[in-house]
Amino acid sequence: MIEIDNPIVNSGIFFPRPEAGGTPPTGARDFFVEAGPGARIHVRMHPHPEGIGSRPVVLHFHGNGEIVSDYDDLAPAYHSAGASVCFADFRGYGQSSGSPSIRALVADAHPILDGTLRILREERHDGPIAVMGRSLGSAPAIELASARSADVSGLIVESGFARTMPLLALLGIPTAMLGLAELEGDDNEDRMGRVTIPVLLIHAEDDMIVPLWHAERNLVRVPSQAKRLVVIPGADHNDIMATGGRLYWGSLAAFLASLG
Repeated sequence: MIEIDNPIVNSGIFFPRPEAGGTPPTGARDFFVEAGPGARIHVRMHPHPEGIGSRPVVLHFHGNGEIVSDYDDLAPAYHSAGASVCFADFRGYGQSSGSPSIRALVADAHPILDGTLRILREERHDGPIAVMGRSLGSAPAIELASARSADVSGLIVESGFARTMPLLALLGIPTAMLGLAELEGDDNEDRMGRVTIPVLLIHAEDDMIVPLWHAERNLVRVPSQAKRLVVIPGADHNDIMATGGRLYWGSLAAFLASLG
């Protein structure tokens, strides 16, 4: 068996989009986190217009092919849901340096959270923090929820996966030919088995990239009783927010409010 974190697999998973640095939107704040040699991660914070204070903060890890600035127009929706939001890139994405890899995707979540906590202390935030991961971003979000419950109050997984191997096969990576095997004890659903904080899963009914069964498996594995799966009828992987509308954002707002 070869190591899953290798150039063949990584080149088939990651589709980084670099972006030259620019001025953040009015009211937003950029900061960078050192994640290792040659890896400086870009995070953009959009504080709630009425201030950070005790309101929830969402630390958001986006999906593949996306970058932080893609979410600038969505920040007001998070504000309407009652939260400030911080969007984090991956290595090689947006204004972040370094090269993406499966190992870094998960490992970098910790310095990103630490850097975000430092900025929030400067802003005198004293409310809950929820980590949120969309699609590929579900991996770092679930990692933090499973390992950093002292720092994280809730987990939101949107279009997230449970098992890596079926996802790799769907992406056209010849897992059998490469001799890859399941990540026993170290996959998303395994980490979900160690999540004890409240969990909200949001998934498209007709997701053709990450089928609904991934969300159902993740839900079953969570030992926390404060868990909910919201299925967006008629939605696919990339139109889940637009199709979900009030159901999507209403579920998010209710979950954030429940974190106190």
